[in-house]
Amino acid sequence: MSRVKAAELKSISPNAQHQLQEQQTQLFCPRRFDGWTCWDSQPAGTVAHNYCPNFVRGFDANRLAYRICHPNGSWFIHPESNREWSNYTNCVDLEDMKFRRLVNDLYIGGYTISLITLIVSLCVFFSFRTLKCTRIRIHINLFISLALSCFFWIVWYKFVVEDPDVTNKSGNWCIALHILLHYLMLVNYFWMFCEGLHLHLVLVIVFIKDAIAMRWFFTVGWILPVALISIYATVRNKYTLDTEHCWMNESHAMWLLTIPVCFSLITSLVFLVNVVRVLLTKLNSTSPNPAPLGLKKATRATLILIPLFGLQHILLPFRPDKGCELERYYQVVSAVLISLQGACVSCLFCFANHDVIFAIKCQLSRCFPELVHHPFRESYNGGQPATQSRDMVV
Repeated sequence: MSRVKAAELKSISPNAQHQLQEQQTQLFCPRRFDGWTCWDSQPAGTVAHNYCPNFVRGFDANRLAYRICHPNGSWFIHPESNREWSNYTNCVDLEDMKFRRLVNDLYIGGYTISLITLIVSLCVFFSFRTLKCTRIRIHINLFISLALSCFFWIVWYKFVVEDPDVTNKSGNWCIALHILLHYLMLVNYFWMFCEGLHLHLVLVIVFIKDAIAMRWFFTVGWILPVALISIYATVRNKYTLDTEHCWMNESHAMWLLTIPVCFSLITSLVFLVNVVRVLLTKLNSTSPNPAPLGLKKATRATLILIPLFGLQHILLPFRPDKGCELERYYQVVSAVLISLQGACVSCLFCFANHDVIFAIKCQLSRCFPELVHHPFRESYNGGQPATQSRDMVV
């Protein structure tokens, strides 16, 4: 065999013979698979590079990971684990990670503020007997759904988004939390729809029994979303790629929720346009049935809130591409607007509510008569007392 090899070497040029001899004597680190990437054999004393895996959440597939091959033909051993180690630290954009954490903190902070204001508002609604009517009951259901939504979003960002182990395992509890959050999202929008529908019924149809109205509102607000979220969960669960990472990834099944939400928003706007039309006729001083002040303020508040609630769906088609400079501004603005929706609802439907202010003034006038005048006394000086009719209390 040695004579055959010698004969083969003589037939090759001197340069080729030198390269062949170097290849035979040069050391190589062996081929390895580290669980994420397959590393080919590498010449000793060099550094191997591979593109970062695109299936690891948080990694940028355009960046390079590396693995050091020692001069003795062995891969680098990490001093802590005492095992061969591939360096994937370059795969993470640390600046982008800091920005994502900032956005998460904005969501958590905004939802916390909304949760506190919603709880305070609910305490106000339950504290005064004068605030008992269909309109306030709709407010209470909307506030409860928003408060629950804020609480579970805080849980989501604290214990799911900020914990990569949870998202990679994609356990049943985080999937259930995802489904619950989107159910509450539907409930929020459908109770906003009930707000607009009630204004329409009170001002346009006028005669409707409270018990019947609340029964239908309860069905639309709490039960109908159960059917919609069940269809969404069933459809999404059929696609393997849509069930990874606690269902965080974008999915075409989301249209099953987006369409009903947009429909409810558009329908609410149609109702409110008609309500405004009727109000404009009743604002005329010659009108025999002028609209109550509370109803006017409730209509204005709902007109403000419905575009606010629909803003995230309106801006969705105009979302900048990931990595674009405008995408960062989009993320910050979205985090602030979405997380503070509950606080806006509290301000418009409770803290600025004509009848809530009236009830609080009455209570303060009893406790501190020398400091606060009773609202009925103020009404004699040209003020308008709160509307206390069955349907018009807002």
